[in-house]
Amino acid sequence: MSDNAKAKGRKRSILVPVLLFVTLAACSVAGYAVWRMMNKPEGEKSAAAKVEPPAAPVFFALDTFTVNLVNPDNDPDRVLYVGFTLRLPDEDTRRRLNDYLPEVRSRLLLLLSRQSAGALATEQGKQALVEQIKQVLAPPLVTGQPPQAVNDVLFTAFILR
Repeated sequence: MSDNAKAKGRKRSILVPVLLFVTLAACSVAGYAVWRMMNKPEGEKSAAAKVEPPAAPVFFALDTFTVNLVNPDNDPDRVLYVGFTLRLPDEDTRRRLNDYLPEVRSRLLLLLSRQSAGALATEQGKQALVEQIKQVLAPPLVTGQPPQAVNDVLFTAFILR
């Protein structure tokens, strides 16, 4: 045998175990990575489990209101037809508003009848009305009760004629 043939035989005999070792190491790392992803530590699972979905919103729909508006011409044809839903913080507030619904409607009718047609025609006027509705419903309906909190006023109908 020549020296050249002996050198090739040694290279092949060393190359096969090295390739076998590299393949075995790569498979081991891949298997560990899959096992690690399947079995996450308890700390990560409990953090994901602690995230609770937000509470369902509490809405209180009111019947529509039709009121004559204040205008400089004293034109009786200036009418506001508006419907809205209140977003409330909790079920107790909704129950309280429902129990005293005539008082709530009276406060809102008085507020709406003081509005100006010109002001309500703009976006800023509608936003101001939302804030005024929140303020007029905030005081307690009966002495001894807590004040009402209204998170938002959502218009369901708004016709200005």
